[in-house]
Parts: sequence; C-alpha cells; structure tokens
Amino acid sequence: MRPLVVVLHMPGTNRDHDVVAAVERAGGRAEIVLAASEEGLQEAARRVAQAAMVVLPGGFTYGDALGAGALWASKIAAGRSPLGDALARFVEGGGPLLGVCNGFQALLRAGLLLGRRGAALPGATLLGNTSGRFESRWVTLKLERSPCVFLPARADGDATLRSPVAHAEGRFFAQPADLLELEASGAVVLRYARPDGALAEGRYPHNPNGSLNDIAGVCNPAGNVFGLMPHPENHLDLAQAPRGVAGARSSLTGLRLFEAGLGYARQF
Repeated sequence: MRPLVVVLHMPGTNRDHDVVAAVERAGGRAEIVLAASEEGLQEAARRVAQAAMVVLPGGFTYGDALGAGALWASKIAAGRSPLGDALARFVEGGGPLLGVCNGFQALLRAGLLLGRRGAALPGATLLGNTSGRFESRWVTLKLERSPCVFLPARADGDATLRSPVAHAEGRFFAQPADLLELEASGAVVLRYARPDGALAEGRYPHNPNGSLNDIAGVCNPAGNVFGLMPHPENHLDLAQAPRGVAGARSSLTGLRLFEAGLGYARQF
C-alpha cells in the first residue's frame, strides 16, 4: 500500500518536487496541490481530508513578506481558511504533518506545531540567523528521545543525521519558561551537532543560525506534527553527503525520516 501524501504548494514554494522524490523513494504516493487561490484552498482542504500524510515543503512563500512563512501561516491557521480548518482536523485526528524550513516557519506561526488552543505559542519563534546572512551548508543533527512519529529507529546504533540547510531565518528562540517546558516534554527532536556527534553548544558553523539549545527540529506533544529547518529531502543517498559515502557512514539519511512518517501513516 502506498499512502497518499499531500504536498502543499504556495507561491514561492521551491522544494515540493524534492519532497515528492523523497516520499516516492520511501514508498508513498505524492501529490502536489496548489493552494494559492480561494478555489485552491478549498481543493487543498478536500485533499488533506483524504491524505494519510501532509507535507509543507521549503521555499520562500509570498517572498517571505512580513517574515518568513508569515503569510503562509495566515492561510493555514484554524479559522482563517478551509485549508486551515482541514489541517486542524487532520492534526487533531492524529494525522502526520511535516513542515520543512519555510513549512516549519509557517507551522510554528500558525499554531499548528507548538500552539495552544489554535494560537501560536507566544514565546517560541524563528528569528534571523545570528550570522546576519543566508546560510547554505551541510550540518550534523543529533537525534533526541521524542514521541515524534517521524523519528527513525536507531538501527545499527546510528544517532546522527547529515542534512543541508538553506535559510536566513532559522534561529529557534523561546522564552525561558517555554523553553524549559519544551525540553521537559520531549518536544525537541533534533539538535545541531559537531561531525563527531557532540552537541554544537551554539558554536558556528555547526549551529548555523544560533538556535537556543542547538534546536533544529521540534514536534507537538502528540508527536504527529514535526517541523525542522534542515532539508532531509535533499539527502536521500549516502553518496549525496560531503565526501560521498565515506563521509556519511556513521549517519542516517533524510530518507529515514520519510520512511518513519509513512510507516506511521500506514496505520493512521
């Protein structure tokens, strides 16, 4: 069985075909749905209701006007559009929802990821990189214990993931009380690390954006909504990593995240 995965496309999305490749490699059936117009939002809502998994891919939706992912977030927040209401129902029903880079920014700002009663968590956001510039580089990610359904089993003892990043606003920030709550609840799924697997401890370039606690990806309390800044869809083969297979023997590929998500989707 190949679960239907709906890949949402807004004006400025540019990683949708990369996600399709990852989904199909992982055993799913991907469909890109353009959700720009009112008719598109209604059609996207209909397709979400039929999906086993939904992905918000990376890019620069609406030119990142008013902040990265901000206008996209206004389209997917509950009560703001048919698509927003459909996504809220999908999440509440346990459906797996993944947001990558710009999709992560939109999920966070729409309140679908760390929201409380449909509103974004006031103390958590994504800010401009501390380097003051767009960062495009490979990073090492440490997998944490988490309820996230996209987290692959650590077969062979692997605990790191290599992935490229490409963003200007990826610095995860939360108020102290919210950060403590996120850490205690197991919401942190991925952290930036050194190539040997030790945490980056905020040091550039291992932590490319200055994220607090080296946070690269988080999930909701139920574990079915996952957002991350790096692009796992751009590391599907070991040979794609820096120095090829020789440079990636101790790391998982991004394909494993999609395989785990689809494994859950088959039971959803």
